[in-house]
Amino acid sequence: MSKPYRLLAPGPVPVPPAVLRAMSEKVVHHRTPEFEKILRSAWAGLKKVFETNQPVLILAGTGSAAMEAAVVNLLSPGEEALVVVSGKFGERWAEMCERYEVKTTRLNVEWGAKLDLAEFKKILSSKKFAAVFSQVCETSTATLHPIQEMARLIKAESTALFAVDAITGVGCTPLPMDEWQIDCIVAGSQKAFMIPTGLSFIALSEAGWKAQARSKIKKFYFDLAAERKANEARGETFFSTPSPLVIGLNEVLQQMEKAGFNQVHARCALLAEVTRTTAEALGLKVFSQSPSPSVTALTTPSDSGKIRDRLESEYNITIMGGQDQQKGKILRIGHMGDIRDGDMLALFEALAEILGKTAAWPELKKQMTAQLQATPALFRA
Repeated sequence: MSKPYRLLAPGPVPVPPAVLRAMSEKVVHHRTPEFEKILRSAWAGLKKVFETNQPVLILAGTGSAAMEAAVVNLLSPGEEALVVVSGKFGERWAEMCERYEVKTTRLNVEWGAKLDLAEFKKILSSKKFAAVFSQVCETSTATLHPIQEMARLIKAESTALFAVDAITGVGCTPLPMDEWQIDCIVAGSQKAFMIPTGLSFIALSEAGWKAQARSKIKKFYFDLAAERKANEARGETFFSTPSPLVIGLNEVLQQMEKAGFNQVHARCALLAEVTRTTAEALGLKVFSQSPSPSVTALTTPSDSGKIRDRLESEYNITIMGGQDQQKGKILRIGHMGDIRDGDMLALFEALAEILGKTAAWPELKKQMTAQLQATPALFRA
């Protein structure tokens, strides 16, 4: 296909060229002084992104691996957990808790709806929960949850730990772990960290580590105490690590710090705003009542799957459709990674053609171009 490939999915995301080069230079053995230096640099960079004084552990596994690690390290069978279920990934955390015989209360939120803090407070006070689990952004609906307000309520109303799935949150939106008193944050490599799928990250608060020490759920690969001991005592990971991914991660973290973390957040927010305003001008509607800066979901006048298929086959552009109950109803466009202005323009020109709105495109292109100039792309070739 003559048209360049453009990736604007909620994850994986486009990887900056300099990062691709760093990952392809050579394979470094993960038990060498050379790799230890890279690993220590990556650990330090992760702490800055998470905004915590606690160690941030690197696991060889997707984001769901860190989600499961949170459950098995924070809880014991028979303890009570409250899980906010507002989409596919809230359901996943609830299913994990139930699999490990944790008594699970689901706070069901309509897909795309804004979390009702009053209802959250009421349910939070109804039982003695050991932990509360929530997404920062429910990726399946592109909905942002009010994490800071939720954390305040948890600390005021209960003794529960607060664990957040920030796989489509950390690095895209402010989430200061220590300041907001979040007890556990999990993240994944293929989102704001701009490298391929394969790594996940997890950090526990001091209270989280105390819970880890008394957890009775059996664990081996996900034993965070063993992982932390290997990190601190030997400067290495407990199990084998895909060293090219860590090399890429370290490059991204250095580039993010150089650009400024506020600028990284601003770029995501800008792409989200441009997406929403342009999509609405094309007759699409924003699906979520609380839109996320990391991914936008749009309702479509016809089968979203067919629109997505045409973007792939005719324009060489990848975005995502809806999952489960929203399959065929929404499109999801990601705002993370090395997305250039030209990628955004190409996507919406294609959508204008597919939706029969080509007459409106020249003026929309001018508006988009002006908007995108507000925050430049972060990485250069």
